[in-house]
Amino acid sequence: KMIMYYRLDGHIAMPVDDIMEWARWFAKADRIVRRDVISGVIISTVFLGIDHNFGDDGLPILYKTMILGGDHNEDQYRYSTYDEAVAGHEKILDEIRRTKC
Repeated sequence: KMIMYYRLDGHIAMPVDDIMEWARWFAKADRIVRRDVISGVIISTVFLGIDHNFGDDGLPILYKTMILGGDHNEDQYRYSTYDEAVAGHEKILDEIRRTKC
């Protein structure tokens, strides 16, 4: 499986064959899906732009949520689609609010 580059068209991840085209897009793109801060804990979900599924099969992994601070500092969660990333972000927010950590 080849590493694939992607750009966002709205909320749709589109494969890009030309790495220079991708690099120009990536340099200027707003890749933040969601970012929240609760009691000093940052929950950040971004579009990665590069498929992080390095296996031979399965969907591309294009989004990542990371927690910075608190008991779950540096925990990461990865997703294939924008909708999964938003839902995962919300789930983590609910957990952080519930445990206040």
